[in-house]
Amino acid sequence: MKNQLNVFKNKKILIAGGLGFIGSNLARKLIELEANVQIIDSLIPEGGGNFFNVAGIEHKTDIQIADVRNETQMRTLAEGLDYLFNLAGQTSHLYSMKDPYADLELNGRAQLSILEASRKSGSRPKIIFASTRQIYGRPQVLPVTETHPLNPIDINGVHKLAAERYHQIYGETYGIRFCILRLTNTYGPRMRIRDSRQTFLGHWIHEILNGNEFPIFGDGRQFRDFTFVEDVVEALLLTAARCEADGEIFNLGGDQMTLEELARLLVDLNQSGSYRFVPFPEDLKAIDIGNYCADTSKIQSALGWSAKTNLKEGLLQTLHFFKSNLQPYQAEQKIDAAL
Repeated sequence: MKNQLNVFKNKKILIAGGLGFIGSNLARKLIELEANVQIIDSLIPEGGGNFFNVAGIEHKTDIQIADVRNETQMRTLAEGLDYLFNLAGQTSHLYSMKDPYADLELNGRAQLSILEASRKSGSRPKIIFASTRQIYGRPQVLPVTETHPLNPIDINGVHKLAAERYHQIYGETYGIRFCILRLTNTYGPRMRIRDSRQTFLGHWIHEILNGNEFPIFGDGRQFRDFTFVEDVVEALLLTAARCEADGEIFNLGGDQMTLEELARLLVDLNQSGSYRFVPFPEDLKAIDIGNYCADTSKIQSALGWSAKTNLKEGLLQTLHFFKSNLQPYQAEQKIDAAL
């Protein structure tokens, strides 16, 4: 693995959404690999951007607080790039239903702006796009492979699917190298926890660390799989480094567990806390996908990737991080104060 990642040394890399959860963890790893890292992030309130995510590396990277939909700025940033990690967008399925036009801007137009800037640049960077399991909709069969029918049941999933198609068209028409990763329930240090916009597990952690009872919607029997952020970062780097990943789509996934089992594990690891079962809110119930777990054999066969961090170990690391750094993740990021 280490030898494969030597390719990033001295390379010019842009992370769109780099102040967010996955982007900031990726930036830290790329700096370790001696890459020249640039970050662009708009710090929109609905996203996961947080200046604290880059504490300690802020002077080792070029950070631009700007919107990727700013075509002029994106054109400038795309020049001379070797790789572009496209992690920009918003992840809340419920929010996408409440404000579909905003979701279209953040998950549709934003992606076209990134792709256009890359097309018009002289360097034509390789793009790694973070997509979502939500494009499959309610699974017809488990585990879900990449050949499963695509039938998103919320606006976020529709726009993410469109963004995948954008990348494929720009690859086929303009020769832009790309790879798409379909993520599911990524968790770990630096995720958004003050609400459930990014992940319900993050909100559970916020509540339990504040001494509050956290809710499980439904009966808790529905199951999901969970991927630790370090494993996701490894997948991002491998797909960027390896030519075998060019033009491919890969599922990511990790340990599978019912929500009730997950809640019990979280309480046990924290050595305190409680949860309660509550009826599914109607707006969430309408877009809930039910049980889900990903088949990751394709990326394992092609690149040798598999999730290495089990759920217990990953949760322990996550709890330790937020117990030591809870305050910066409690409130909305204030851009003016940070600058």
